[in-house]
Amino acid sequence: MEQHAVVDVEQAEAALIEHYPRLVRLGYLVLPPSLGRNRRVLTAHALVQRALPRSRGAEVASAAVPGPRDGDDPGYAYVRQRVLRAALDAGLPRGRWQLPRPGQLPPLLPQVWGLRLFPRSGGADELALDQALAALSGPGRAAYVLRALESRTDRDVRRLLKAAGVADPGAALAEADGVRLPAGSRDAALLESVEFDPCSLQARPTDLMRRRQHTRAALAAAAAVVVCGTLLSLPTGGWGEDGPAAPPYAQNAAAQQALDPAKLTRVSPTAWKNADRPGFAAWPARGNRTGDTALLRRALAVWARPGSSVQVTTTPGTAAGPAAGPPQLLFAGDVDAATVVLLYDGLRAVRYAESKGGNGGGAALDFARTDAADEDSATALVLGRTDGNVRYLTAPWVGGGTGDASVRDLLKPDDAGQPLHRDGDGVTDAVRSPLAAGTATPNDCRSWPALQLGGRTVTDLGELVPARLTTGSPAPSTGPHDVDSAQSRGAWAHAACHLATVRGQGVRSVNVWQFAAQPLPGGAGSAEWSCTRAETWRGTGSRVLADFRAPSAPATVVARAEGSPACGAREPRVLAGVLWKSHGGTWFALAAGGGDVASVTATGGVHGSAAGPLLAVPAAQGAQARLAARLSGGGTLGPLQ
Repeated sequence: MEQHAVVDVEQAEAALIEHYPRLVRLGYLVLPPSLGRNRRVLTAHALVQRALPRSRGAEVASAAVPGPRDGDDPGYAYVRQRVLRAALDAGLPRGRWQLPRPGQLPPLLPQVWGLRLFPRSGGADELALDQALAALSGPGRAAYVLRALESRTDRDVRRLLKAAGVADPGAALAEADGVRLPAGSRDAALLESVEFDPCSLQARPTDLMRRRQHTRAALAAAAAVVVCGTLLSLPTGGWGEDGPAAPPYAQNAAAQQALDPAKLTRVSPTAWKNADRPGFAAWPARGNRTGDTALLRRALAVWARPGSSVQVTTTPGTAAGPAAGPPQLLFAGDVDAATVVLLYDGLRAVRYAESKGGNGGGAALDFARTDAADEDSATALVLGRTDGNVRYLTAPWVGGGTGDASVRDLLKPDDAGQPLHRDGDGVTDAVRSPLAAGTATPNDCRSWPALQLGGRTVTDLGELVPARLTTGSPAPSTGPHDVDSAQSRGAWAHAACHLATVRGQGVRSVNVWQFAAQPLPGGAGSAEWSCTRAETWRGTGSRVLADFRAPSAPATVVARAEGSPACGAREPRVLAGVLWKSHGGTWFALAAGGGDVASVTATGGVHGSAAGPLLAVPAAQGAQARLAARLSGGGTLGPLQ
């Protein structure tokens, strides 16, 4: 029989104050990810602050409080139960005319104007866990969080979920059991990281230009009346001349030129053949709507002043402001059920999309940083996404022959690519995105489609510009090369699934470098060491992974770093290590260096050294080794971390 404790308001208030960060973290993790990080932070704080009973003199029974054997403070158990129920209610759907549930009410307190607040970013493990939790239902997330963060047994979790109104706690536990984290993660400790701490926040401003424009509009009463009159005169359900753009509160000559479709830059269809550096600036204007002045005007106006119905996305480090002058037109045409306009201003590629016909409704505006794009990185742009499929616009230098564009599964390096049809404008047939549900995730990677465009290979990472894939040593004397051989495709077959950890990061290119092959002790064959480096368009925020792959075993991530120059042109070298168990049950500390590594030394829990880039010494299970390498040109190198 369940125990119920009587808790007075003062006891609950004391528990809330003492455990406030823990309760807010619990609410943040259970709330639906669809709210966005900023709203989840504010809602989590609001749920905790409203968890107390309204009457100060009341006494309440804390439902489903685990028994005394758990050592829980009844006040904390009561507040936790209230937060859990409210967070779960916030994720439930409600009908159009149905009143919102308590957890779905917008937070009255705290409220922050002019700032976006979100937790600090963690590493690749935290990102993988965040993506795994986002795929769960609300009860499934709650079961995982209660088990991992609160250290609850399955029996306790069932009782807590049942008390929170979950109809099938067993199904929620089964769903939580399906979460799989990548090798090398810290399991439950991940939930304690800053990635999931809504009390340790970063602040960024909202749209400063729009706030300034709104302020000026409020002061200019006469102009506001004119704008309101214009908006009221629009036909019901339709758009005005500027489509779903915000009202033009401020105007100047340069801004008006950037909004004039007649001043759009258009290059000739053969400009790329004579360009000193072929890139997006050498793309001609293509599509069946390049002469549609009304469409182009809407796209330019929405770019300058996106209204409330416009969904705006940007890659990290990309400004979302208006163009400084008339941009270049790359494409305007119908793509599936949408009408799309692609523009380029020398620093950014911009995609405007509206429903076909442009008779009303919302619109989408996507920004991607593309400065210093060249022939290698400007091979394609995403035109549209529908039901997990992607259509691309390919560069004019990607030939029109059947062998010039194909789709390959990176996990099947020996399979021939499937020819990819394109129309006369270079628009591809729909291609399955590797990030589509059921195709490739950090926990379940069964295939990874990539495009072979001429001699270059690119893949979709959920952004406007697909990332280029290369292989080989990053040393300036050789440099990475295209994935154009069976050996290079074999290297990507073991690294492709890591690409899911860098989605949405503004990645420009990803290189795989197999930097060492190591004979294993006891004649167990040879292991391969490789380094995967993802570089961004903004030049910062690179991510590096070191893999170890023993014979007949999947690749295991043994080290990772963010913002490190390792495995890149600035530092074409790397050092990594792993504990490995032989078939005979003996443990060894293995280490390998790539680049100009002359010797490797292990100290700490393991002692040993070896001339050359490879080290293998006996070790105890769980031993912690400190690795260091000496370089052939002098100097030392530490392990990737």
